[in-house]
Amino acid sequence: MNRAAKIKFIGDKLDELYPNPPIPLDFTSPFTLLVAVVLSAQCTDIRVNQVTAVLFKEADTPAKMIKLGVDRIAEIIKPCGFFNTKSVNIFKLSQALVEKFKGEVPHTFEELESLPGVGHKTASVIMSHIFKLPAFPVDTHIHRLAERWGLSDGSSVEKTEEDLKKAFPESEWEKRHLQIIYFGRNYCKARGHKDEECPICSTIRRKTRD
Repeated sequence: MNRAAKIKFIGDKLDELYPNPPIPLDFTSPFTLLVAVVLSAQCTDIRVNQVTAVLFKEADTPAKMIKLGVDRIAEIIKPCGFFNTKSVNIFKLSQALVEKFKGEVPHTFEELESLPGVGHKTASVIMSHIFKLPAFPVDTHIHRLAERWGLSDGSSVEKTEEDLKKAFPESEWEKRHLQIIYFGRNYCKARGHKDEECPICSTIRRKTRD
């Protein structure tokens, strides 16, 4: 199977399994999604949603988050892990939003990545899912599967992002990001993966193994 045929097969299979993939994090605004994504680092979406259900009842705007304070934020988000660092980042990014952006989440990569605790992947999520601007966020699932499927060489997250943007049309980036995450969680896991049991790898990786 050549590269073009492989990409079409992958896209068709993802569309079949996840025609309308939802954003797995619960949010009600650009700010709450931003906080949820910051919390999701090294933490499951299920746990993040449990934590944010409590956090956002007390503070769902940057001003309210500042008023809540670092100690209370840390107390609430403790189940997410790395809560000391995350609580400081959430507090400081809230301050930055109020002081520099009138309490609104900015919509450029440069401005988003200037916020404490916000890296390129987090900024990409906001750009894609909130502002509907071209972005292809790459998390660990996407990075792993892109290499496993031969769409990228696995040398870096940056290279994976570049290769996936070339593989799929810009109009598909938002849904492909979500579809690959769900597929990685449900069918193409990092450990104990068997090509023959995977809806995609059973077709495109018969002669290879991790």
